[in-house]
Amino acid sequence: MFDLFLAAATTGTPPTGEAVNIFDPAALWESYQPVLLGWGLKVLGALVLILVGLRISGWLAGMVRKQALKYESIDDTLGNFFASIVRWAITAAVIIAALQVFGVQATSFVAILGALTLAIGLSMQGALGNIASGVMIILFRPYQLGDYIDAAGVAGTVKDINLFQTVLATVDNVKIMVPNSQAIDGVIKNYSGYTTRRVDITFGIDYDDDADKAISILKGLIDADTRIMSDPEPFIRLTELGGSSVDITTRSWVQASDYWDVKFDLTKKAKEAFDAQGISIPYPHTTIVQKVAAQ
Repeated sequence: MFDLFLAAATTGTPPTGEAVNIFDPAALWESYQPVLLGWGLKVLGALVLILVGLRISGWLAGMVRKQALKYESIDDTLGNFFASIVRWAITAAVIIAALQVFGVQATSFVAILGALTLAIGLSMQGALGNIASGVMIILFRPYQLGDYIDAAGVAGTVKDINLFQTVLATVDNVKIMVPNSQAIDGVIKNYSGYTTRRVDITFGIDYDDDADKAISILKGLIDADTRIMSDPEPFIRLTELGGSSVDITTRSWVQASDYWDVKFDLTKKAKEAFDAQGISIPYPHTTIVQKVAAQ
């Protein structure tokens, strides 16, 4: 087909094989109309096929995700990953079908794809690595949807895990997309990996203050907080004699979801209790001595 167009462009002979005046638009249109109409219909058919196929891939991916939610044994992470596979598989099938509209046979496409596999593999090492890493994340589960993690140097809540990347939302709701290969190759801190966490807070008091009294105040605050577990027993000890303060460390076990609330509340209540009981918290300050010259 393309040879016919090339011949027409160089010799002035249309695809029909009959000589025509190239300066006569009506004659040119009459000669080329069957071919252009045929190709136009093919392009239109391919576009319709692609648009419908993409809509179907999105619909089926959504159905897979919804069906996965109905089974307790399949969590959101696995459901989203399966949905991503369905979407990409159908998209690939649609592209192959669209090429067949233009006369590219599936067997020819497979042969061409096989010949280009090495070149594509070399040029898309990162993308293929992300897919393999995504499979590893699903299999070994270092994190899942809803976990708060620190991976590849960024921290946030896991919102999505697909074939190529892990989507995080930071505490100030910034969307961060981390390639799966970078996430799995580095150190991963999963703050939601266990149901309980330990809240460590160090309080500094003045050397002139009563350390036992300060420990007693902190113990009362911890015992009064129902979110803090009694087992393991909270740790409250004088841990260091610093350069400007006597340091008292508390270590309390809480549910992971209560970690930040307990940390902030205990810090605030300790400051208020220390002020009320006359326990001072040292802070850096500078004393300025002014020298008055003798008159």
